[in-house]
Parts: sequence; structure tokens; C-alpha cells
Amino acid sequence: MAGFYAELPAFEAFERVVDPSVFASLPDGSVIGISDIVESTRAIADGRYKAVNMAGAALISGMMNELGHREFAFVFGGDGASFAVEAADAGLASDVMARTARWVADDLGLDMRIALVPVSAIRKASHDVRVGRFAASPSASYAMFSGGGLAWAEAAMKAGQFSIPIAAAGARPDLTGLSCRWEPLSSRRGVMLSLIVQRNADIETFAALVLGLLAAIDDAEAGHGHPVNADGLKYRWPPSGLEYEARASRGNHSVARQRVALALKTLFAIILFRTGWRVGRFVPEQYLQQSVLNTDYRKFDDGLRMTIDCAPQTADRLQVLLDEAEEAGIARYGMYRQAQALMTCIVPSALTDDHLHFVDGAGGGYAMAAAQLKAKLAASASH
Repeated sequence: MAGFYAELPAFEAFERVVDPSVFASLPDGSVIGISDIVESTRAIADGRYKAVNMAGAALISGMMNELGHREFAFVFGGDGASFAVEAADAGLASDVMARTARWVADDLGLDMRIALVPVSAIRKASHDVRVGRFAASPSASYAMFSGGGLAWAEAAMKAGQFSIPIAAAGARPDLTGLSCRWEPLSSRRGVMLSLIVQRNADIETFAALVLGLLAAIDDAEAGHGHPVNADGLKYRWPPSGLEYEARASRGNHSVARQRVALALKTLFAIILFRTGWRVGRFVPEQYLQQSVLNTDYRKFDDGLRMTIDCAPQTADRLQVLLDEAEEAGIARYGMYRQAQALMTCIVPSALTDDHLHFVDGAGGGYAMAAAQLKAKLAASASH
């Protein structure tokens, strides 16, 4: 959020997501924007998960541009996104969401569900929305959420509450900077593991589980299982995501014209990355290293969510720990294994270090893990 979020002290150790002291309650009057793609599982089965990820990141990109790059709290969820803004920005948020949903329908052929939920309604339902600010690097920070309010808002949206009507045909948000040029990231260790863990017990017990999972990853995998490394960032020409970027960035131009413009721009970029040539203030090696540092591959939004690169044995170990936690009533989880991950980016400028990179599993990732979790919850409710 403009003042509240920007003034939150950032923490650098991800393990502190279970420390209540790093979170602060949203100010009164705040609103939560939330979105997801309807029938994302079907879109994944049709091989369209890159489009699904693009749709999720589009809402964040649109809000960033409308807010003039003022800092605000947001979280990327793979097939959707959530954010928080002050009451003064509620109208702007509603407009951006409506236009984004229209763009997703018109240019990506997907149905985006959108809702704007007052924090007052969340608190009336005996939940809260607390926000922390995790510094992935000195140049990029990501919001972490606790308090149960975000999960409640998502359930309310899916129940048809607080919905926003889609904008009229032809409306579109400002998606400047939104791109997906990198090729899928192949696992170096054996498995790209997408994981969602939801709390089912008291906060202290769940915190111990989260710390145990993070420790198990750190014991087995270098670099916390980070799925991205500079050598693994591959750029082919034309990029496989060129069509999506053309549709996002075309403005008032035709998609065909923007395809040509991006083809030339990305050709120049691939020459720079392959030769390492510096042009002005742009240093390819620095950009690649910063991309790794700024990657959003671990998050906390009323539960733990991550996409990591790990050995199959590590994935097996995590599954054993989580099965034990489910049996003890501590948590519910969804897990999905695949060979690659996808990266979707927001790059306000290639000359600054504040570019953002969202990672999800290429085989369905968070959406498939969420589907597994949903099935478990439905089975539990029927017993």
C-alpha cells in the first residue's frame, strides 16, 4: 500500500514468515483485490498454462502502472493474484480489475473471476489481513499475508460475493513491462516441485511445521532449492511467449504490428545476452544475476507456497513430513511434481534492478497443487 506498505520494515530471512512481529494489520478502510482463472485445470490440460500465468501477473502489472509504481502489497498465485490498497484507491482498483478481466477474455481467451473485498467484511467474519514485507533482494520485495483474511476473501469470491463486473469490450489495462520471454526452466536436481500448505491447527504448531519443511529443504538442497540460476535462463528467438507479450503491450496498435516490433527488440536482446555486450547502462550479466535474486519462488499467504528445484528424494521427504502433519491434523497440502518451471516477468525498465520475476511449475504447478488440496478438503468434509 502507498504509505502503510512502503513504511513496513522489510525482513530478509524467509523463515521469519512465521514470526508474528513482522506482520501488521491493514489500516481500516482497506480493500482486498482478488482474482483467479475459472477452469484453470482445463486450460492447463490444453497446454495453456503460460497464458494462465500471464493472466495472473497481468493484474499486478496493471495495478503497478495505474499506481505510478507506488509500492503496494500483492501476491502472485499462478492462476490468479491478490493485492491490498487503501480506501482512496478502491475505485482505481475496481477499474483496473474490470479492464484486466476484459483483456484476459479478449486476448487470452480465459475467464477471470474478480472481486474487491472490504477488509471490514473480513474482520466482521472474525478474520484479519496482516501484511509483512519480505526483501528477496535489496531491490525487490514481496508481500506476505497472514491472519486468515486472504483465504476467507478467496472463498467468498468463489461463492459469488463481492464480484466486479467485467469492463466493456475493447477495454484494456496498461500492461507496460509485462513479459514472458524466458524459456521454461529445466530442473537441475530432478524435480520442479510446486507446493501449497494450509494451516489446520494453532499458529504455533503450524509455524513449527513450516520451519521443519524449510530446514529439510536447506539440509538437502543448496540455495534453498532456488529454481533459477543465471546459466539456466535461456532465451530463444523468437521467444515462445512473444504472442502473449505482443497482446499485453500493443496499446492502441494492432497485434501484428506489435509482433514485428517485439521481434526486432527481442532479436537485439538475444544478441546482447549471448555476446555479453554492454549497451549504455545495460549490463547483461548484471541483469541475469539480478533476475535470480529478485525471483518470487517462496511466499506465505495464509499458508506456505513455493516452487523449488529439488532432488526426488527431497520431494519424497517433504511428502512424508506433510503426510504426518495431515495425519496429526496440523495442515493440509497439495503437491505437484514436474520437470520444468515457468517464469513470468514485470520489467518496468531493463536499466534498473527492480524487475520482478514470478515462478510457477510448467506442468500446472500451483493450480494442480491447489486442485489436489481442494480434493482432499472435499473428501474430508464428506466424512
